[in-house]
Amino acid sequence: MSEAPQLPRAARAFVSFVALLRANGFAIAPEQTTAFLQAIQLLGPRGPDDIRQAGLATLAPPPERRAAYDMLFRIHFLGGEEVPGAEGEDEEVVRLQDEGHGDEEPPLADDANESGEMAVRAEALAERRFGPSGPSDALRRLTREAPTRLPRRRGHRRMRARRGPWADLRRTLRESVRNDGEVMRLGRLKRRPRPRKMLLLIDVSGSMKARSEDNLRLAHTLVQATPNVEVFTFGTRLTRLTRALRLKRREQALAAAAHLVSDWDGGTRIGDALQAFLAVPRFGGYARGAAVVVLSDGLERGDLANLRDAVAKLSRRAWRLSWLTPLAVGSGFVPQTEALIAIRRFVDDMVDGGSSAAVVAHVLSLRQRRAA
Repeated sequence: MSEAPQLPRAARAFVSFVALLRANGFAIAPEQTTAFLQAIQLLGPRGPDDIRQAGLATLAPPPERRAAYDMLFRIHFLGGEEVPGAEGEDEEVVRLQDEGHGDEEPPLADDANESGEMAVRAEALAERRFGPSGPSDALRRLTREAPTRLPRRRGHRRMRARRGPWADLRRTLRESVRNDGEVMRLGRLKRRPRPRKMLLLIDVSGSMKARSEDNLRLAHTLVQATPNVEVFTFGTRLTRLTRALRLKRREQALAAAAHLVSDWDGGTRIGDALQAFLAVPRFGGYARGAAVVVLSDGLERGDLANLRDAVAKLSRRAWRLSWLTPLAVGSGFVPQTEALIAIRRFVDDMVDGGSSAAVVAHVLSLRQRRAA
């Protein structure tokens, strides 16, 4: 019995790229893979962009997933290195304006936040690499229980029900035909429940250094478990990570997120970040009617009036606003910092956010808290 022909070594990188696309939800037929290899052979590409263009022409990713295709291409062929993006690609990052004097030299991230226990204002740009790690018990619980326990809202479409405010005339007439015109039971309709929007705002400043990686892993699990989830990070910049976290494989999603966020372990300017979030209409719309969860210790170094005003606006837009801080230890927690005291009356929940288990338990209890 003859052995199957071995794939040429030069073609393995391109075939594995197609496999990576399939693993992340791209529908690619075997004929498209063959056409992709033929295009590479025909063009004799001189650089990565030629390979990317050949993939766009033969693998045909849908327009709405073009950004995911480009991100996977960079991760696979360029190791996550930055390449010139399309026009408008940097609209997901908002840099906060610093009101300080220009004669101060910002410290390096490692020097400014070596312990991860200080709240500073200065911007310190740094890169973060996430090591491989399996899912914890808390993340497994979130994946398992999220579809049934996360907050829901009544949709506009209707569905069959035993009891409901509307009569299902179509089903009633259809059954009456089977019963020789007799109406044996009046069908009912009710509103179809739909998942409620969720918004995660994650503090990646130096004082939250110990929790940043775990919070990003939790955000990826939540994005994969349910639709209508938006994720932002803030420190000295506001960065939208939703697209990156939609990648199915956790290591690839976190690598993409680490590439997008440049203010890891930097300054703490919560009020400016929330004001910037609300100032962008597209971003502010994500909070309207949503379950908003802020993962931050609340160690603000900026203007408290600015923070208080931003949290008040965010509370009015949100369905429920939860502030999860590692400082909230115990059921009888009383805010001690000036920032947490200033925003306490605008927040529905101010509870423990010092572990993934505590965050998951709170997120899964949001529906019951609102009902109560």
